[in-house]
Amino acid sequence: MKADNLLNSNFVRWMAADEGPETDIVVSSRIRLARNLDLIPFPHLLNQERGKKCLQELQSAWKKSDNKDLKEMDLFTFDQLTSLERQMLVEKHLISPNHAESDESFRGVLANADGSLVIMINEEDHLRIQCFLPGLQLEECYRRAQKIDDDLEKNLNFAFDDTRGYLTSCPTNVGTGMRASVMLHLPAIVFSGQTNHIFHNIGQLGMAVRGIYGEGTEMVGNFFQLSNQITMGQSEEDIINNLNTITTQVVEQERLIREKLAEEMKYQLEDRVGRAYGILSSARVLNSNEAMSLLSDVRLGVDMGILAKIKPYALNELVVAIRPAHLQKKTGKEMDAFHRDVKRAEVIQERLAITRG
Repeated sequence: MKADNLLNSNFVRWMAADEGPETDIVVSSRIRLARNLDLIPFPHLLNQERGKKCLQELQSAWKKSDNKDLKEMDLFTFDQLTSLERQMLVEKHLISPNHAESDESFRGVLANADGSLVIMINEEDHLRIQCFLPGLQLEECYRRAQKIDDDLEKNLNFAFDDTRGYLTSCPTNVGTGMRASVMLHLPAIVFSGQTNHIFHNIGQLGMAVRGIYGEGTEMVGNFFQLSNQITMGQSEEDIINNLNTITTQVVEQERLIREKLAEEMKYQLEDRVGRAYGILSSARVLNSNEAMSLLSDVRLGVDMGILAKIKPYALNELVVAIRPAHLQKKTGKEMDAFHRDVKRAEVIQERLAITRG
């Protein structure tokens, strides 16, 4: 299978920090299109028989397609994947935590080898078509996701209402069915204490700010997800333009604060970055939150030119490689929290040593 790479490598496309614009602050962009098949109950009402019928229709449309992107995708049903492997896909941000909980054979993913295109099958909706790219590339994500949507619709009848638009399991997705999101690294804004003020203003503009793994997750390592809240009454272009505008403003604010820190707190900033690098290079035990916080400081140092010879993509990869499922996959066995903390420190030191060359 071409997409076996998703389970055997830490790297996926959104980590390629040298490919997209604004990658020092905008880690990645994602477009997600929610679609449901007409006359089939939403996924939370599916039994084995209905779920199998739904999957068969999706498979048939996929196999009939002459779309190059679709042809390069592989199908994984969740009865083929272990709980650990499903969790690895969550840690790579490719599927949701709720989706990973099921091992039913009618749930699964279609994915390409680099993880830039992933379709969640029978998660909250029958289809959630996703494109992930590094940096601020919402338009390109939408173009690729929309091509897949258009091609599948040639052989599938999607649930659609002339007044409401695409019908979805959750009313907040009705309309375009589209969620646009960006993952941001905002250490300077957090350090300055302006987080609540800025995020409150963003909320007033119809955007949601969430933790690194989306809805219901906490902020870790100064990473945030920014996404649209409204899908009805706006076009896809409106949603993307609004998110682009707000993201650009946040990026400008983060850069201004970084410049101010460099001017007014040069030694304190360099000391913080140096200490973080020193701990990561020599610690024997690191829990997840501490490691993420230290990696955030090191990433800031790399982006501001304080640390040389460390590539941002390596830090993006480490954010995933130190998560519990990836650590256990690397070790080949289950580990308790303490032994994961030991392995996490080891993995970080190995990766930093390779990066330093």
